[in-house]
Amino acid sequence: QLKEEGNKYFQASDYEKAVHSYTQAIKLNKDKALQAVLYRNRAACFLKKEEYAKAASDASRAIDINASDIKALYRRSQALEKLGKLDQAFKDAQKCATIEPRNKNFQETLRRLGTDIQEKLRIQFSTDLRVQKMFEILLDENSEKEKREKAANNLIVLGREEAGAERIFQNNGVSLLLQLIETKNAELILAAVRTLSGMCTGHKARATAILHYLGIDNICMWMSVDNEEISLAVCNLLQAITDCLLGQGKEEHHGKAEAVVLDTKKDLKMITMCLLDMLVSKKVSGQGRDRALNLLNKNIPRKDLKDHDNSRTIFVIDNGLKKILKVAGQIPEMPDCLPLTENTQLTASVLLNKLYDDLRCDPERDNYRVICEEYIKSKIDPQDMDKTLHAIQMVSGVLQGPFDLGNKLLGMKGIMEMMVALCGSEREIDQLVAVEALIHASTKLSRATFIISNGVTLLKEIYKKTKNEKIKIRALVGLCKLGSAGGTDYGLRQFAEGSTEKLAKQCRKWLCNTSIDARTRKWAVEGLAYLTLDADVKDDFVEDEPALQAMFELAKTSDKTILYSVASALVNCTNSYDTKELVPELVQLAKFSKQHVPEEHPKDKKDFVVKRVKRLLKAGVVSALACMVKADSAILTDQSKELIARVFLALCEDPKDRGTIVAQGGGKALIPLAVEGTEVGKIKASHALAKIAAISNPDMAFPGERRDGLQNYEALLGLTNFSGRSDKLRMKIVKERALPDIENYMFENHDQLRQAATECMCNLVVNKELVVLLCGEDDEKVQVAAAGALAMLTAAQKKLCSKMTEVTTQWLEILQRLCLHDNMEVQHRGLVIAFNLISAEKELAKKLVESELLEILTYIGKQEDDP
Repeated sequence: QLKEEGNKYFQASDYEKAVHSYTQAIKLNKDKALQAVLYRNRAACFLKKEEYAKAASDASRAIDINASDIKALYRRSQALEKLGKLDQAFKDAQKCATIEPRNKNFQETLRRLGTDIQEKLRIQFSTDLRVQKMFEILLDENSEKEKREKAANNLIVLGREEAGAERIFQNNGVSLLLQLIETKNAELILAAVRTLSGMCTGHKARATAILHYLGIDNICMWMSVDNEEISLAVCNLLQAITDCLLGQGKEEHHGKAEAVVLDTKKDLKMITMCLLDMLVSKKVSGQGRDRALNLLNKNIPRKDLKDHDNSRTIFVIDNGLKKILKVAGQIPEMPDCLPLTENTQLTASVLLNKLYDDLRCDPERDNYRVICEEYIKSKIDPQDMDKTLHAIQMVSGVLQGPFDLGNKLLGMKGIMEMMVALCGSEREIDQLVAVEALIHASTKLSRATFIISNGVTLLKEIYKKTKNEKIKIRALVGLCKLGSAGGTDYGLRQFAEGSTEKLAKQCRKWLCNTSIDARTRKWAVEGLAYLTLDADVKDDFVEDEPALQAMFELAKTSDKTILYSVASALVNCTNSYDTKELVPELVQLAKFSKQHVPEEHPKDKKDFVVKRVKRLLKAGVVSALACMVKADSAILTDQSKELIARVFLALCEDPKDRGTIVAQGGGKALIPLAVEGTEVGKIKASHALAKIAAISNPDMAFPGERRDGLQNYEALLGLTNFSGRSDKLRMKIVKERALPDIENYMFENHDQLRQAATECMCNLVVNKELVVLLCGEDDEKVQVAAAGALAMLTAAQKKLCSKMTEVTTQWLEILQRLCLHDNMEVQHRGLVIAFNLISAEKELAKKLVESELLEILTYIGKQEDDP
């Protein structure tokens, strides 16, 4: 019953359900002969689904039961051909031809495979020579520089092609590439690493062999160098290897090869441990540390929270959480600091957050918290202030990552008091670390209230007295954040009226001061991100064009830690944050019970917001946002993407502004935001895209999707010219699968394009053999269309039936192939054509009955158990 059900689903082209039915039948069935039929039927489904490895595996199981199962052999041959295993496909096709020597379909397959194998061998031998020559040039120190560069680039290209990668691997290429890395020449190292990366991509066995040959310690050592290009290339190599080990590559196993796939967990643990060791090694450059953190960010947490296995995260927490905390607790101004870049510590905070979010239950979260608490306790030492500073800095790092956990750590005995006390220290480094910690701690209103009552005076003192700009600006940001603790609520202002405007004015002044280093000016943006919750500050900020330009320029630098602050400030300025609608009845009730009711600032009304949006667009906000979206860094979190999407949606509100947004690259920048990020972020970005698409020319809004009209027109003219010359050229155009594209242009709005496409199609139709020969094409979609056309033509006019037999000597062979086709749609059309020919005239019917077609029709008629 399940088998019959599967057959029905197959005939209805519902291959997913057909696979399910056959699988259930396989589990329940004990009869070997029926088992073979079920496996070969399921193989047919997998062929339709283009899951060729599974198709080959199922066909092999059917052949194991019945070695002369011709259908299973042919299906395995088809699957192996698609997998590129031409020699094995040829052997199966040979067996089919031996069992049924008169079957033209098998003969044709053998001929085609033989030609393909010859071509593959020709390429293979020429590739071997090319690989050998390239290595000779690269390893010869006397070679010309230009020759070496060309050889290096050619090697990279070869490494990315399957045939080339395999030849390099087979010809001792990995050893030679290792020699190139050991030359210490940066260009050769880059070429070697990029070649290895191409060889590992999508090939698990090769990636595992290369990993073991090179050694993970060596790979991490190369990634540790203070050279951005080399470090990034090695990072990509390690990512390609990791993708293969995690099963995210393109490789497919088939048949018995599944049984010899190695357990990759050991290798993955080895890679993870080496990356964690890199985090705390002084020999590792800042670039290398960033790469290690990015790899951990990308590969350790689960991609989908529905997947219950978070063992990689648990392993990292148990074996490496303290190492990540050590990076988060580094103080760049201290002499014992590890080499860092401006992005390192925030990337560590992002990793801490991702690991915490990946935990599934309270005991796991408690374990995480306990490790953090133990680390803090081990660092706090009243006799050694430097150690204590590392503990406070680490709490700052956690507050920028898993904020709830950071709040719990702030609740530890004496932590908040120590922060306030350190603000009063005479050492500048103490003040610097303590003020930063207070800034991150005051995000929650309850904490901010504690700091307002205990630390504001100290912050003001530091701001007034210190001559160190770095400390002064941080103290100012601390005051900014405390001043904005009430959020957008006009009635919850923390400081006297006018104070926040003064703070914002000072922030803007620092932001525009190019003599101050970018890392310090970044804090001015941080301050404005808080203060712009106040509508007076928003209005002043958008009117200060130099300050806006300075912020946009900072957003375009390599320091990506500023992205969130810039996005937050822009969300505040455009009022694109979520606001709760006040229900009048509840407001009255709150007033009656003397509860606080949030008040809207007069300058947060719509007309003020519209003016601010216009000013931002005029200042060039779109190009800054487009640049922010391109940041290839773990620091561009989904939350940051959501903020950017909110800003874009606010900017797109007025249809008149959408042309400006498109002109500055906003349309293209929105596409990745609509594809990746939080659900809210994706919806906002999609909404903004919809607004742009509603009134924009798609060629302008989303450039690069198509060639321009002139290029299309002239290409069609060229094809028209060719197709008017000879049948040979017409057939060449058809074989290149240009027919659907030409047909599409016949329905274009542009008159000249439509005319050129129609002329080209007219020339192609001159070929009388076209429809018949198209039925013999390998492309199933072309076969379905051509066979359908032929079926309708032969049904409509009987004289066309005899015409069909005159256009080519291969007509009977093509008809037989259609009738024997695995695709039910093609086979059905073939049978209709055969019926039309037999019904047309006696002579034609006699010719068909005397041929092998009668045998084929008899065979098909008996195949009740097969789809």
